[in-house]
Amino acid sequence: MDDHGHRGFAQHPHWRRLGQLLTLVFFALVVGMIATRARTIAWDQVGESLRGMPVSTLLAAAGLALASYAIYAAFDWFARSYLPDTLGARMSRPRQFAIAWVSYAFNLNLGSLIGSVGFRYRLYSRSGVEAQTIARIIALSLVTNWSGYFLLGGTVFALRCVRLPEGWELGTTGLQLLGVGMLALLSAYVALCARWHDRTLSLRGHEFRLPTLRLACAQITLSSLNWLAIATTIWVLLPEHVGFAAVLSVFLLSSVAGAVTHVPGGIGVLEAVFFALLGSRVAEHDLLAALLAFRGVYYIGPLAPGFLLYLWIELRGRRGSARRLRTPRRLSGAGP
Repeated sequence: MDDHGHRGFAQHPHWRRLGQLLTLVFFALVVGMIATRARTIAWDQVGESLRGMPVSTLLAAAGLALASYAIYAAFDWFARSYLPDTLGARMSRPRQFAIAWVSYAFNLNLGSLIGSVGFRYRLYSRSGVEAQTIARIIALSLVTNWSGYFLLGGTVFALRCVRLPEGWELGTTGLQLLGVGMLALLSAYVALCARWHDRTLSLRGHEFRLPTLRLACAQITLSSLNWLAIATTIWVLLPEHVGFAAVLSVFLLSSVAGAVTHVPGGIGVLEAVFFALLGSRVAEHDLLAALLAFRGVYYIGPLAPGFLLYLWIELRGRRGSARRLRTPRRLSGAGP
């Protein structure tokens, strides 16, 4: 089936309605789960746990969140090495960093279609970058993000660091097989980059070139640091007796669950996985307080600077466009 036929099949009205129905059903299940859980939670104790968090702990979490955002925003810089002729000479590093920050902040809160794709297309195109180049930047950032996850998650799952509760369909053995598969795919990616990075490959009519081995290793390293920074942000907000390895394992599992369900920010999914796997080790009100603080620090907090950066890029783009429009008039002797 060619690419056009594949898109036509995926866009068939019946499949769209089925996808919408499944999405509504899932959201209904999440809302029902949250509502059921909310009735049993002692919210006054949750409030006390939040108010009792030391300022130093919140500042440490905020610092880790900023470090994670900075690492993620640097993902787009890989495109300067991957696409040096079409990007490096057209845009400064600070502007590209700001675009990636904005995209990430809105991606976490509103979903990848709006944040990662929509904002990148809008802001890169305002900077004079062609649509094909923007698509490659998005693809490279996506690969970078999940390369580190495949390394960390694959290792954690393959070593059976996560013990799933009874009744979970995947099971610990299934999760272990998933981890092995993730490590195998990552190894194949690295091998392909080492062997065929100098070749132009074609997939469904689209030509692309694999990164060099050095760039692939840099992708995996930087992405791994980002995932570790996010997990550490949650860890510092939890009671001291919870080990980092346990928090990292549960967070990685919740992340893939959130990605599969396509819920923006993994709302409900993150909490459900943490309650299921850490609920017996951490008091319910302390666990929920830590997760609420994490959402405030990591999701909601960066939206303000992200929105300001968005306005700055938009205004700079308009001013640049205005200057480009006025220049020919001055040269031709036309009036203002």
